[in-house]
Amino acid sequence: MKVGTDGVLLGAWAGGNLNLNHHSQPSTLNSQLSTLNYLDVGTGTGLIALMLAQRFPDAQITGIDIDEASLGQAQENVEASPFRGQISLKKQDFKQIDDSPNQYNLIVSNPPFYKEDTLSGKEARDVARHTTSLPFEILIANAAKLLTDDGLFAVIIPYGEASDFISLCAIHQLYLNRRTNVRANERKPFKRALLEFSRHLHPAEITTLTLYQLSTVNSQLSTNYAMLTKDFYL
Repeated sequence: MKVGTDGVLLGAWAGGNLNLNHHSQPSTLNSQLSTLNYLDVGTGTGLIALMLAQRFPDAQITGIDIDEASLGQAQENVEASPFRGQISLKKQDFKQIDDSPNQYNLIVSNPPFYKEDTLSGKEARDVARHTTSLPFEILIANAAKLLTDDGLFAVIIPYGEASDFISLCAIHQLYLNRRTNVRANERKPFKRALLEFSRHLHPAEITTLTLYQLSTVNSQLSTNYAMLTKDFYL
């Protein structure tokens, strides 16, 4: 799968102010581990793992995927980056992950979300894009097992799936912490929802993000989108 806007958004957005909380002062978000451990579920080419490494220089990031070719590309990308000492990659099916002694301060995923009726017949592409390879219920249940008491779980999913996803998380005692609804421009409906959960129930921060501002000439990045991604886009 090529680098896409969804991955860029999640990589730049996930964790919010963890950089401030974790690295500028002691925080309950880091109460259980002296080393910060982050997990990228379905790392693909390693985009989100690399972005997290850039944003959180004190964190160790593990990227997992079930596709050998994707992991090979991710490894190549990591080795060519300044962040190779922070990132480890391994083949792992998150559906079959066991309770692990490794607990994570942050778990992120740009999960597959297309339904079976849109299968293309291309196995690698379908695995990356369709819920048959990682249903939301399993993603949430296993994230809940592996998250630290004060950790965060962040995803980007279709806007229309957000309410059900939030309800599923609540069943596993993961509560909405932050939500950003994303649309292409002010004339378009919302297409994606960035969601972040914790084990602690409190009022959620709800915001919107418009990616492009309309002009008579062409569409330009909105101020908010440009600010969110300024450290990553050339």
